[in-house]
Amino acid sequence: MNVLELIDKYYPEDNALKRLLLKHSRDVAHKALEIVRRHPELCADAQFVHDAAMLHDIGICMTDAPGIHCHGTDPYILHGIDGGKMLRSEGLAALARVCERHTGTGITIDQIRSRKLPMPEADYSPETIEEQIVCYADKFFSKSHPDRVRTVEQTAKSLEKFGKESVSRFNRWAAMFE
Repeated sequence: MNVLELIDKYYPEDNALKRLLLKHSRDVAHKALEIVRRHPELCADAQFVHDAAMLHDIGICMTDAPGIHCHGTDPYILHGIDGGKMLRSEGLAALARVCERHTGTGITIDQIRSRKLPMPEADYSPETIEEQIVCYADKFFSKSHPDRVRTVEQTAKSLEKFGKESVSRFNRWAAMFE
């Protein structure tokens, strides 16, 4: 099953949520694949990066975020965990990891505990180069403002609310990927 068929399986209706998911995912995929093309020395798997970028937010339909047409029950912070469960049920464990690890610049156990985040305690930091590329590319596009593309500077500033560690990780990626 290709990524569009998989999205159709979980989003069978052509509605505002599906259109938003597809636009956002295509924007992230385009940026991520630009990084792969510009940096062959990273040896990233382009097909995997494309598929991961297209599916990284598949779990948003399970969350309660009416501002972006999501009418599920889970807190939005769980969209990656939810997407991971969906993809694991399809036998796609490597793609599930991207879902789970793309929120912010990754979420650590310490952050979950200190912020009392409503999610299973685990380390959700991107590890593989493909996970890092998709996580980085995702930060430039907001589903709340789908026609906006942030600059590196704007993106770094938007991450300040998550702490210095998040901004530092993003800036390291910017140095690698830009």
